[in-house]
Amino acid sequence: MSVVQSNNEWDPLEEVIVGTLEGAANLTWEIGFEAVTAVEHLERSRSYHLQAAGRPISPLAVNKAKQELDEFVNVLKNEGVTVRRPDTVQHARPIVTPNWTSIGGNCQANPRDVLIVFDDEILEAPMAWRSRYFEFWAYRTLVKKYFASGARWTAAPKPEMSDSSYDPNWVRGESYVTSEYEPLFDAADIARCGRDLFIQRSHVTNDMGIEWLRRHLEPRGYRIHRVEFDDYRAIHIDATFVPLAPGKLMVNPDRPLKEMPEVLKHSDWEIREAPRSTLPESHPWFHSFRWLSMNVLNLSETKVVVEAEEGPMQDFLSDWGLEPIPVAFRNNYSFGGSFHCATVDIRRRGGLKDYFS
Repeated sequence: MSVVQSNNEWDPLEEVIVGTLEGAANLTWEIGFEAVTAVEHLERSRSYHLQAAGRPISPLAVNKAKQELDEFVNVLKNEGVTVRRPDTVQHARPIVTPNWTSIGGNCQANPRDVLIVFDDEILEAPMAWRSRYFEFWAYRTLVKKYFASGARWTAAPKPEMSDSSYDPNWVRGESYVTSEYEPLFDAADIARCGRDLFIQRSHVTNDMGIEWLRRHLEPRGYRIHRVEFDDYRAIHIDATFVPLAPGKLMVNPDRPLKEMPEVLKHSDWEIREAPRSTLPESHPWFHSFRWLSMNVLNLSETKVVVEAEEGPMQDFLSDWGLEPIPVAFRNNYSFGGSFHCATVDIRRRGGLKDYFS
Protein backbone atom coordinates (compact mmCIF):
# COMPACT_ATOMS: atom_id res chain seq x y z
CA MET A 1 0.00 0.00 0.00
CA SER A 2 1.31 3.45 -0.92
CA VAL A 3 2.77 5.70 1.76
CA VAL A 4 0.86 8.52 0.05
CA GLN A 5 -2.77 8.73 1.20
CA SER A 6 -4.56 11.99 1.97
CA ASN A 7 -8.06 13.19 1.12
CA ASN A 8 -8.92 16.22 3.21
CA GLU A 9 -7.50 18.85 5.56
CA TRP A 10 -8.44 17.23 8.88
CA ASP A 11 -7.93 13.45 9.06
CA PRO A 12 -5.18 12.44 11.56
CA LEU A 13 -1.85 13.58 10.12
CA GLU A 14 0.80 10.85 9.91
CA GLU A 15 3.40 12.13 7.40
CA VAL A 16 4.14 15.59 6.09
CA ILE A 17 6.69 17.52 4.05
CA VAL A 18 7.86 20.70 5.78
CA GLY A 19 9.65 23.37 3.76
CA THR A 20 13.15 24.67 4.27
CA LEU A 21 14.63 28.18 4.20
CA GLU A 22 18.10 27.30 2.96
CA GLY A 23 18.94 28.59 -0.50
CA ALA A 24 16.25 31.31 -0.50
CA ALA A 25 16.60 34.28 -2.84
CA ASN A 26 14.87 37.62 -3.10
CA LEU A 27 11.99 37.36 -5.56
CA THR A 28 12.24 38.84 -9.02
CA TRP A 29 9.72 41.58 -9.76
CA GLU A 30 7.34 40.22 -12.43
CA ILE A 31 3.79 40.88 -13.54
CA GLY A 32 2.35 37.99 -11.49
CA PHE A 33 4.06 39.22 -8.32
CA GLU A 34 2.85 42.76 -8.91
CA ALA A 35 -0.76 41.57 -9.21
CA VAL A 36 -0.81 40.11 -5.67
CA THR A 37 1.09 42.90 -3.94
CA ALA A 38 -1.04 45.06 -1.64
CA VAL A 39 -1.48 48.57 -3.05
CA GLU A 40 -0.17 49.96 0.24
CA HIS A 41 3.16 48.21 -0.38
CA LEU A 42 3.33 48.47 -4.16
CA GLU A 43 5.95 51.19 -4.65
CA ARG A 44 8.14 50.04 -1.78
CA SER A 45 7.98 46.42 -2.89
CA ARG A 46 8.69 47.22 -6.53
CA SER A 47 11.69 49.37 -5.61
CA TYR A 48 13.12 46.75 -3.27
CA HIS A 49 12.72 43.77 -5.56
CA LEU A 50 14.02 45.56 -8.65
CA GLN A 51 17.24 46.16 -6.70
CA ALA A 52 17.49 42.91 -4.71
CA ALA A 53 16.08 40.36 -7.17
CA GLY A 54 18.04 37.15 -7.39
CA ARG A 55 20.31 37.87 -4.45
CA PRO A 56 20.54 35.28 -1.68
CA ILE A 57 18.66 36.12 1.50
CA SER A 58 21.31 36.49 4.19
CA PRO A 59 21.59 33.89 6.99
CA LEU A 60 21.05 36.71 9.49
CA ALA A 61 17.63 37.42 7.98
CA VAL A 62 16.79 33.72 8.04
CA ASN A 63 17.92 32.78 11.58
CA LYS A 64 14.81 33.70 13.60
CA ALA A 65 12.49 32.17 11.04
CA LYS A 66 14.59 29.01 10.93
CA GLN A 67 14.40 28.69 14.74
CA GLU A 68 10.61 28.89 14.51
CA LEU A 69 10.51 26.37 11.68
CA ASP A 70 12.70 23.94 13.63
CA GLU A 71 10.42 24.24 16.65
CA PHE A 72 7.39 23.63 14.44
CA VAL A 73 9.06 20.43 13.18
CA ASN A 74 9.69 19.37 16.80
CA VAL A 75 6.01 19.92 17.64
CA LEU A 76 4.95 17.76 14.71
CA LYS A 77 7.36 14.98 15.67
CA ASN A 78 6.19 15.10 19.29
CA GLU A 79 2.64 14.61 17.98
CA GLY A 80 3.81 11.43 16.26
CA VAL A 81 4.01 12.89 12.73
CA THR A 82 6.77 11.73 10.34
CA VAL A 83 8.45 14.83 8.89
CA ARG A 84 10.25 14.92 5.54
CA ARG A 85 12.24 17.86 4.17
CA PRO A 86 13.00 18.85 0.56
CA ASP A 87 16.48 19.05 -0.91
CA THR A 88 18.28 22.36 -0.65
CA VAL A 89 18.27 24.32 -3.91
CA GLN A 90 20.20 27.54 -4.41
CA HIS A 91 17.68 29.94 -5.92
CA ALA A 92 20.11 32.83 -6.35
CA ARG A 93 20.80 32.00 -9.98
CA PRO A 94 19.14 32.95 -13.26
CA ILE A 95 16.36 30.90 -14.83
CA VAL A 96 16.59 30.66 -18.62
CA THR A 97 14.07 29.15 -21.05
CA PRO A 98 13.64 29.60 -24.81
CA ASN A 99 10.93 32.23 -24.16
CA TRP A 100 12.14 34.24 -21.19
CA THR A 101 14.67 34.68 -18.39
CA SER A 102 14.30 35.44 -14.69
CA ILE A 103 17.07 36.96 -12.58
CA GLY A 104 16.51 34.36 -9.87
CA GLY A 105 14.15 31.94 -8.18
CA ASN A 106 12.31 31.94 -4.86
CA CYS A 107 12.68 29.45 -1.99
CA GLN A 108 11.47 26.09 -0.67
CA ALA A 109 9.48 27.49 2.25
CA ASN A 110 6.03 26.63 0.87
CA PRO A 111 5.64 23.07 -0.47
CA ARG A 112 1.82 23.51 -0.33
CA ASP A 113 2.06 25.71 -3.43
CA VAL A 114 3.90 23.10 -5.48
CA LEU A 115 2.44 19.72 -4.48
CA ILE A 116 -0.97 18.33 -3.61
CA VAL A 117 -2.19 14.83 -2.77
CA PHE A 118 -5.45 13.34 -4.03
CA ASP A 119 -5.91 9.97 -2.35
CA ASP A 120 -2.76 8.02 -3.40
CA GLU A 121 -1.69 10.46 -6.13
CA ILE A 122 0.90 13.19 -5.65
CA LEU A 123 0.54 15.95 -8.22
CA GLU A 124 2.98 18.71 -9.20
CA ALA A 125 1.25 22.00 -9.98
CA PRO A 126 2.24 24.05 -13.07
CA MET A 127 2.34 27.31 -11.05
CA ALA A 128 2.13 30.80 -12.51
CA TRP A 129 5.28 32.76 -11.64
CA ARG A 130 8.42 32.53 -13.72
CA SER A 131 10.57 32.83 -10.59
CA ARG A 132 8.98 29.57 -9.32
CA TYR A 133 9.38 27.60 -12.56
CA PHE A 134 11.81 25.03 -11.15
CA GLU A 135 10.62 25.01 -7.54
CA PHE A 136 9.36 21.43 -7.92
CA TRP A 137 12.97 20.30 -8.36
CA ALA A 138 13.73 20.21 -4.62
CA TYR A 139 10.93 17.69 -4.01
CA ARG A 140 11.87 15.18 -6.71
CA THR A 141 14.02 13.02 -4.37
CA LEU A 142 11.04 12.60 -2.05
CA VAL A 143 8.48 12.17 -4.82
CA LYS A 144 10.53 9.42 -6.47
CA LYS A 145 10.62 7.59 -3.15
CA TYR A 146 6.86 7.94 -2.80
CA PHE A 147 6.46 6.65 -6.36
CA ALA A 148 8.65 3.66 -5.50
CA SER A 149 6.35 2.99 -2.52
CA GLY A 150 3.37 2.65 -4.87
CA ALA A 151 2.05 6.20 -5.12
CA ARG A 152 0.73 7.62 -8.35
CA TRP A 153 2.84 10.55 -9.59
CA THR A 154 1.47 13.18 -11.94
CA ALA A 155 2.91 16.44 -13.21
CA ALA A 156 0.47 18.90 -14.77
CA PRO A 157 1.56 20.25 -18.19
CA LYS A 158 4.62 22.44 -17.71
CA PRO A 159 3.62 25.91 -18.95
CA GLU A 160 5.49 27.96 -21.53
CA MET A 161 4.99 31.11 -19.46
CA SER A 162 5.49 33.25 -22.53
CA ASP A 163 4.02 36.75 -22.51
CA SER A 164 0.79 35.19 -23.83
CA SER A 165 0.24 33.56 -20.42
CA TYR A 166 -0.42 36.97 -18.87
CA ASP A 167 -2.89 39.73 -19.62
CA PRO A 168 -0.88 42.95 -20.10
CA ASN A 169 -4.10 44.95 -19.77
CA TRP A 170 -5.29 43.43 -16.49
CA VAL A 171 -6.97 45.91 -14.16
CA ARG A 172 -6.49 45.68 -10.41
CA GLY A 173 -9.76 44.64 -8.78
CA GLU A 174 -11.49 44.00 -12.12
CA SER A 175 -9.56 41.23 -13.89
CA TYR A 176 -6.88 38.60 -13.34
CA VAL A 177 -3.30 38.82 -14.51
CA THR A 178 -3.27 35.23 -15.81
CA SER A 179 -4.75 34.69 -19.26
CA GLU A 180 -6.36 31.52 -20.64
CA TYR A 181 -3.44 30.72 -22.95
CA GLU A 182 -2.49 27.51 -21.10
CA PRO A 183 -3.37 25.70 -17.83
CA LEU A 184 -2.00 27.43 -14.74
CA PHE A 185 -2.68 26.71 -11.09
CA ASP A 186 -0.93 26.72 -7.73
CA ALA A 187 -1.79 23.73 -5.56
CA ALA A 188 -2.54 26.07 -2.65
CA ASP A 189 -5.63 27.32 -4.48
CA ILE A 190 -7.34 23.99 -3.75
CA ALA A 191 -9.24 23.11 -0.55
CA ARG A 192 -9.94 19.38 -0.23
CA CYS A 193 -13.08 18.01 1.39
CA GLY A 194 -12.94 14.39 0.31
CA ARG A 195 -14.66 14.03 -3.06
CA ASP A 196 -15.48 17.74 -3.15
CA LEU A 197 -12.66 20.08 -4.18
CA PHE A 198 -13.01 23.85 -3.96
CA ILE A 199 -10.68 25.60 -6.41
CA GLN A 200 -10.16 29.36 -6.45
CA ARG A 201 -9.94 31.37 -9.66
CA SER A 202 -7.10 33.75 -8.81
CA HIS A 203 -4.06 35.56 -10.15
CA VAL A 204 -2.17 32.24 -10.15
CA THR A 205 -4.98 29.83 -11.10
CA ASN A 206 -6.84 30.31 -14.36
CA ASP A 207 -10.01 28.66 -15.68
CA MET A 208 -7.99 26.50 -18.03
CA GLY A 209 -6.10 25.15 -15.02
CA ILE A 210 -9.39 24.43 -13.23
CA GLU A 211 -10.69 22.67 -16.34
CA TRP A 212 -7.51 20.55 -16.54
CA LEU A 213 -8.09 19.47 -12.94
CA ARG A 214 -11.75 18.74 -13.67
CA ARG A 215 -10.92 16.45 -16.59
CA HIS A 216 -8.14 14.78 -14.60
CA LEU A 217 -10.13 14.17 -11.42
CA GLU A 218 -13.84 13.91 -12.21
CA PRO A 219 -13.49 10.47 -13.89
CA ARG A 220 -12.24 9.26 -10.49
CA GLY A 221 -15.37 10.48 -8.69
CA TYR A 222 -14.27 13.95 -7.58
CA ARG A 223 -16.50 17.01 -7.84
CA ILE A 224 -14.87 20.33 -8.76
CA HIS A 225 -16.33 23.57 -7.38
CA ARG A 226 -14.93 26.78 -8.84
CA VAL A 227 -14.98 29.63 -6.32
CA GLU A 228 -14.17 33.33 -6.48
CA PHE A 229 -13.77 35.82 -3.69
CA ASP A 230 -13.99 39.59 -3.49
CA ASP A 231 -10.22 39.98 -3.20
CA TYR A 232 -8.21 42.11 -5.62
CA ARG A 233 -5.02 40.24 -4.60
CA ALA A 234 -6.52 36.75 -4.94
CA ILE A 235 -3.81 34.12 -4.46
CA HIS A 236 -4.16 30.81 -2.58
CA ILE A 237 -7.32 29.74 -0.85
CA ASP A 238 -5.86 28.77 2.53
CA ALA A 239 -6.13 32.18 4.16
CA THR A 240 -9.63 32.76 2.82
CA PHE A 241 -11.67 29.53 2.81
CA VAL A 242 -10.49 26.94 5.36
CA PRO A 243 -12.33 23.65 6.05
CA LEU A 244 -11.43 22.65 9.62
CA ALA A 245 -13.46 19.46 10.10
CA PRO A 246 -16.55 17.81 8.62
CA GLY A 247 -19.29 20.43 8.83
CA LYS A 248 -16.98 23.30 9.89
CA LEU A 249 -15.80 25.97 7.44
CA MET A 250 -13.82 29.07 8.46
CA VAL A 251 -14.05 32.01 6.04
CA ASN A 252 -12.42 35.42 5.71
CA PRO A 253 -14.73 38.33 6.60
CA ASP A 254 -12.83 40.67 4.25
CA ARG A 255 -12.98 38.30 1.27
CA PRO A 256 -16.59 37.16 0.79
CA LEU A 257 -17.56 34.58 -1.80
CA LYS A 258 -18.86 36.17 -4.98
CA GLU A 259 -21.31 33.29 -5.29
CA MET A 260 -22.00 30.50 -2.83
CA PRO A 261 -21.36 27.07 -4.39
CA GLU A 262 -24.53 25.02 -4.75
CA VAL A 263 -23.05 22.21 -2.68
CA LEU A 264 -22.71 24.58 0.31
CA LYS A 265 -26.14 26.16 -0.21
CA HIS A 266 -27.75 22.79 0.33
CA SER A 267 -25.51 21.46 3.08
CA ASP A 268 -25.67 21.60 6.87
CA TRP A 269 -22.09 22.85 7.15
CA GLU A 270 -21.61 25.64 9.68
CA ILE A 271 -19.73 28.62 8.24
CA ARG A 272 -18.05 31.03 10.66
CA GLU A 273 -16.01 34.15 9.97
CA ALA A 274 -12.46 34.10 11.29
CA PRO A 275 -11.48 36.62 13.97
CA ARG A 276 -9.17 39.46 13.06
CA SER A 277 -5.47 39.01 13.51
CA THR A 278 -3.48 40.51 16.36
CA LEU A 279 -0.70 41.42 13.91
CA PRO A 280 -0.16 45.13 14.65
CA GLU A 281 -1.03 47.62 11.95
CA SER A 282 2.44 49.08 12.53
CA HIS A 283 3.95 45.88 11.09
CA PRO A 284 5.69 46.88 7.85
CA TRP A 285 3.80 44.24 5.85
CA PHE A 286 0.51 44.31 7.78
CA HIS A 287 -1.64 44.50 4.64
CA SER A 288 0.01 41.41 3.18
CA PHE A 289 0.32 39.19 6.23
CA ARG A 290 -2.62 39.90 8.55
CA TRP A 291 -4.79 36.99 7.32
CA LEU A 292 -2.03 34.42 7.64
CA SER A 293 -3.62 33.93 11.06
CA MET A 294 -6.10 31.70 9.15
CA ASN A 295 -3.29 29.64 7.63
CA VAL A 296 -3.51 26.91 10.27
CA LEU A 297 -2.60 23.23 10.03
CA ASN A 298 -4.93 20.50 11.25
CA LEU A 299 -3.29 17.55 12.98
CA SER A 300 -6.74 15.95 13.29
CA GLU A 301 -10.42 16.92 13.47
CA THR A 302 -9.78 18.30 16.95
CA LYS A 303 -6.15 19.54 17.00
CA VAL A 304 -5.01 22.60 15.05
CA VAL A 305 -1.59 24.32 14.96
CA VAL A 306 -2.05 28.09 15.22
CA GLU A 307 0.33 31.05 15.54
CA ALA A 308 1.29 31.63 19.18
CA GLU A 309 0.38 35.34 19.30
CA GLU A 310 -3.05 34.86 17.73
CA GLY A 311 -5.10 34.73 20.93
CA PRO A 312 -8.44 35.50 19.23
CA MET A 313 -7.89 32.66 16.76
CA GLN A 314 -7.06 30.28 19.58
CA ASP A 315 -10.26 31.29 21.41
CA PHE A 316 -12.24 30.96 18.16
CA LEU A 317 -11.01 27.40 17.64
CA SER A 318 -11.62 26.45 21.28
CA ASP A 319 -15.17 27.79 21.14
CA TRP A 320 -15.76 25.59 18.10
CA GLY A 321 -14.65 22.45 19.91
CA LEU A 322 -11.08 22.36 18.57
CA GLU A 323 -7.82 22.26 20.51
CA PRO A 324 -5.35 24.97 19.38
CA ILE A 325 -1.64 24.17 19.54
CA PRO A 326 0.18 27.52 19.66
CA VAL A 327 3.55 27.76 17.89
CA ALA A 328 5.52 30.95 17.14
CA PHE A 329 5.80 31.51 13.37
CA ARG A 330 5.56 35.18 12.45
CA ASN A 331 9.17 35.45 11.31
CA ASN A 332 8.27 32.92 8.61
CA TYR A 333 5.59 35.18 7.18
CA SER A 334 8.17 37.04 5.11
CA PHE A 335 8.79 33.82 3.18
CA GLY A 336 5.19 33.79 1.99
CA GLY A 337 3.06 31.81 4.39
CA SER A 338 2.30 30.18 7.71
CA PHE A 339 1.72 26.57 8.85
CA HIS A 340 -0.50 25.36 6.03
CA CYS A 341 1.71 26.93 3.36
CA ALA A 342 4.87 25.53 4.98
CA THR A 343 3.64 21.93 4.70
CA VAL A 344 2.06 19.43 2.37
CA ASP A 345 0.41 16.47 4.01
CA ILE A 346 1.46 13.17 2.49
CA ARG A 347 -0.48 10.75 4.67
CA ARG A 348 -3.59 11.24 6.75
CA ARG A 349 -5.33 8.29 8.34
CA GLY A 350 -8.73 7.84 6.70
CA GLY A 351 -10.23 7.09 3.32
CA LEU A 352 -11.84 9.04 0.50
CA LYS A 353 -15.34 10.06 1.63
CA ASP A 354 -18.31 12.18 0.68
CA TYR A 355 -18.97 14.97 3.21
CA PHE A 356 -21.83 16.66 1.36
CA SER A 357 -24.26 13.81 0.62
